[in-house]
Amino acid sequence: MKRPSWQSLLALLLCLFGGVTLPLAVAGTALPFSGGESAAILLLLLGSVALSLSNMPPVAGSIVLFIAVHIAAFLLVIGIAGNEGAARLSFFALLLAGWVLAWRLVTILSAIRPATRTGQRLLSFFIPFLFGLWILILWEGFTRGAGIPFVLLPPPSSVAARFVTSLPILVADVEQTVFKSTLAGYLIGCGIGFLVAIWADRVPFLRRGMLPVGNVVSALPIIGIAPIMVMWFGFGWESKAAVVVVMTFFPMLVNTVAGLAESGHMERDLMRTYAAGYWQTLFKLRLPAAAPFIFNALKINSTLALIGAIVAEFFGTPIVGMGFRISTEVGRMNIDMVWAEIAVAAIVGSIFYGGVALVERLTTFWHPSVRGG
Repeated sequence: MKRPSWQSLLALLLCLFGGVTLPLAVAGTALPFSGGESAAILLLLLGSVALSLSNMPPVAGSIVLFIAVHIAAFLLVIGIAGNEGAARLSFFALLLAGWVLAWRLVTILSAIRPATRTGQRLLSFFIPFLFGLWILILWEGFTRGAGIPFVLLPPPSSVAARFVTSLPILVADVEQTVFKSTLAGYLIGCGIGFLVAIWADRVPFLRRGMLPVGNVVSALPIIGIAPIMVMWFGFGWESKAAVVVVMTFFPMLVNTVAGLAESGHMERDLMRTYAAGYWQTLFKLRLPAAAPFIFNALKINSTLALIGAIVAEFFGTPIVGMGFRISTEVGRMNIDMVWAEIAVAAIVGSIFYGGVALVERLTTFWHPSVRGG
């Protein structure tokens, strides 16, 4: 018999506490969702016992625990629907028990080593997905159970419903903010930063003078740059792209200059013995060695660019755009729409970052930093 984990023991204690306090009434009335809580207690107990008190294999045990915990969470969330703010302490104890067992599930899955590469990739995707799913479950349960006002923090289900009903508006906002302001500023800023880094590498005096200035300019706040860019370039997407250029230029400059200095003296001496000039050494030795630094700047700028474009839209924009929508909907107290825009920004930013990371793996597969990962 396996030794129980501390997560399983804690979940058992929380379930027992929920079972003891379940028959209690609130203000002399019957419990509004005792049936769902009873089923949740049973499933959580079964899942906890299945892993803590048996010799079940990790894969089979994780499947049992996954089914039990998520059916229990579903019953809890369904049970509280329509009774927001009426949850008792037993509800929150069971919700925490489900979270603790989900933690145990992630621990078990992290210890599994699949034999195939496909299994490894699926597992590496499933673990963070499960972690994010339980953030949403806890968010939903606590906001509905505690009766948190909608204007302060809407539950994820309300945000998802608003997301579906406002899809045309969200698509138009993404087109304005991402495909115009963000991409244009990202390409221009990264491109100029890369070319200036080559120039600074070629001229040591420029390198010694450019980097300190770059550090100062990179510390400038967005809220100070954005109004100036709006006055210079107008209220269209051009002013937002200009803010993105300022934000993405210096990370690319600094990382590229550092990457160009990464190649070793032995490799440079070898290129000199081959009578290679500056540009031959640059393209055949130094730029390949600097590729991880350059892609690191591209990945950093992929998130900075979107943030800069959204914040810049707070200071003047046409009646479309993610930043415009967030600022206006906050004034209207449509907080679910604000969170829907935040969710879209998170999805777009993750796709953007993931696309750059994928290109990095495809083009620098030979580098030890990639092969070691």
